[in-house]
Amino acid sequence: PTLLRLVNRLADPAEGAVHVDGRPVRDADPVQLRRSIGYVFQGVGLFPHMTVAENICITPRLLGWPREKMLARARDLLELVRLPRAYESRMPAELSGGERQRVGVARALAAAPKIVLMDEPFGALDPVTRDALTQDYRELHEKLGLTSVMITHDMLEALILADRIVVLREGRIVEQGTPRDLAQHAKHEFVRELMQMPERQAKRLAALMAGRA
Repeated sequence: PTLLRLVNRLADPAEGAVHVDGRPVRDADPVQLRRSIGYVFQGVGLFPHMTVAENICITPRLLGWPREKMLARARDLLELVRLPRAYESRMPAELSGGERQRVGVARALAAAPKIVLMDEPFGALDPVTRDALTQDYRELHEKLGLTSVMITHDMLEALILADRIVVLREGRIVEQGTPRDLAQHAKHEFVRELMQMPERQAKRLAALMAGRA
């Protein structure tokens, strides 16, 4: 998405400026900027010929970390994302979808970034795995003091995960605010419709279940 590309300078804004950590990204070295940011995407993108530990440590290796430091970091992160240490030597093909996504989160955090860019990170997972990962990432986000910019079309996911929601339509900001503000005081009809969607779905499900009782 263009929004994420603007943050890491894969695209330049037609007007205005993007700031990361209080500094305009146009003044940063593009390569160093991109290496200082974590990334979690829907497809995960693990390298199939690399072990879990090697996949996690891609950015630290580019930054020139010693091997011992990288291995220690990989082990720490496996624990952080609730995967057994024994997984460090496994190949991506040996993992479930949820496990691969956890490795993807670990990889994003490997170089201790302050900001993480996420594009529909949990969209391809089954509902049970998705719910668990969503809650775990929220805990990680708070524990590590991260700034996460996440693209999602799932309003319930946005309401659960976000501290602040920005609603975009056709590339323009329609409205922004805290989940509570938008849920209770949305000014734009489009935003009100989005905010009411989870509640409508819950009511339809309740009615459906009542009809089957």
